[in-house]
Amino acid sequence: MKTKKQNNSNAFEKFATNVSKAAGSTTAFIGAFLIVVAWAVSGPIFDYSETWQLVINTGTTIITFLMVFLIQKAQNKDSLAIQLKLNELVASSEYSSNSLVDIENLTEEEMVIIQKYYRRLGELAKKDESIRTSHSIAEAHDQHERKDKNRSSKKNSKKPTSTARNTAKK
Repeated sequence: MKTKKQNNSNAFEKFATNVSKAAGSTTAFIGAFLIVVAWAVSGPIFDYSETWQLVINTGTTIITFLMVFLIQKAQNKDSLAIQLKLNELVASSEYSSNSLVDIENLTEEEMVIIQKYYRRLGELAKKDESIRTSHSIAEAHDQHERKDKNRSSKKNSKKPTSTARNTAKK
């Protein structure tokens, strides 16, 4: 059962995500551009008064102030989702270092050391083969088949035997 606080949090999260997406759209840009054009065209009508200037200054300040927080909320969620996906990839790979799962908690100096390692790997990969060789369609199919076989064998090894099932029932 969700509490009122969770419902409010989810509502704000959805609102922030939707506003962030809308703010980055072409329609939002065109709308903002048209507002600025209308404001500029209305300058002579209002004799370029202080009130005329205050309208655009106040409007843009308020919108900018609020958008910073909305976009940051949406960005935090996206960053967390990406981090979790990367952690899953690191944790699931037999050859990757599990210490990378917690890399965001390392110091910058420690990250630079790891970066040098991967930079060197990149240099070696450039010498080794072209991108077309290392990322071919055939390789993707082969890798998919290996993973599928691996998953199937793990599922079969986890199923209890009929003797084990009968023993467990007793």
